[in-house]
Amino acid sequence: MGIKTVKDLKVYNLAFELAREVFEITKTFPQEELYSLIDQMRRSSRSAAINIREGFAKRKYKNVFIRHLNDSLGSSEETRGWLDFALVCKYISIELHRNLDDSYDAVNAMLYKLMNNWETRPSDLRPLTSDL
Repeated sequence: MGIKTVKDLKVYNLAFELAREVFEITKTFPQEELYSLIDQMRRSSRSAAINIREGFAKRKYKNVFIRHLNDSLGSSEETRGWLDFALVCKYISIELHRNLDDSYDAVNAMLYKLMNNWETRPSDLRPLTSDL
């Protein structure tokens, strides 16, 4: 079965789920972080998912799609940086940090693979493997 919507992309679903997790986790952060760390983590984690979605909608234009995937990669890395701050500030445990960092590493690997293989794929994405 081919990929018909962005929700058929594993990378989008993982990025979306991670953004949801970040939202839930940041609810436990101190109130003084509301307009700094919390806001930044929520924005960057959501951006990682939404850039995939926006790029998918514009996939007819290869360079635009790749640019959005690259923006998603940047947002994913930004989120990883904020997670480092959350760890240092002792807002999250080492184990939670490791799990989230590993998950964002997986998102990045999938994004990188999709960016590098996009040119060989038809615009409807049907032949994409399930690991993207």
